[in-house]
Amino acid sequence: MAQPFIHTKDLWYSYREDDAHSTPVLRGISLDIARGEYVAILGHNGSGKSTLAKLFNAILEPDSGELTVAGTDLASPELTEDEIFALRREVGMVFQNPDNQLVATIVEEDVAFGPENLGVPSAQIRARVDAALAAVGMSEYAGSEPHRLSGGQKQRVAIAGILAMQPSCMIFDESTAMLDPKGRREVIETFERLNREQGITVLTITHYMNEAARADRVIVIDDGRVLMDGTPREVFANTEALLAAGLDVPQCTALVHALRREGVALTGEPITTEECAELICRALEVQ
Repeated sequence: MAQPFIHTKDLWYSYREDDAHSTPVLRGISLDIARGEYVAILGHNGSGKSTLAKLFNAILEPDSGELTVAGTDLASPELTEDEIFALRREVGMVFQNPDNQLVATIVEEDVAFGPENLGVPSAQIRARVDAALAAVGMSEYAGSEPHRLSGGQKQRVAIAGILAMQPSCMIFDESTAMLDPKGRREVIETFERLNREQGITVLTITHYMNEAARADRVIVIDDGRVLMDGTPREVFANTEALLAAGLDVPQCTALVHALRREGVALTGEPITTEECAELICRALEVQ
């Protein structure tokens, strides 16, 4: 059986207020994520989902428990700076505000920044920049100034900057939260294509239920613990439990449950607009 790309067991982390006080944020998280998976992580504000992502990237260190990412034991007291550096080449993070990740005045220079800092030879950097921009559909903007781009375009440039370092995993930490619907769709389609075509492991931390419904797997974090873990269809069937955890469900799922409460006989748990429409049409035909 293949070793999981990410493995945690009884993982704990607390934020320290001072030497005497600390607040537990993660409380015994245990999960495995396989290489090449497309996973959405959900949770209300303060649930611990972003903290978990920062542990995966070695931005934070766990208090206790097991944490292995890409074969590196991040819970080891003997973890070296070189191992952390190597891990961050494997696991790239894209944050909420793209303006905070763009460092150059020209798009292609920004994408080249990461490989340059890794010491990649110039000829290879040129090839990596071209490939990364092509992968996110931004080749025609290579010579543009980032501040003149839309929010979605900026975020795609940020993704290209991570891609140019050739990671095997990308974590999107609320990366669509500041975008309009068009920009959000562009970014979602970009990381879905990277997962599908390049086999990159994708973890998206989001509070958009319709976005999470597109993943292969959904993990729900509540009060620092794993509340649910399954396919989108399995997770979103638990409407009441999600609402109790301060979360919502995809609009189509909410509509079907509302119709059932009104006495409309609907079978199945749709998670897409198309499935919802088909379900309702079938019910109307029966009537």
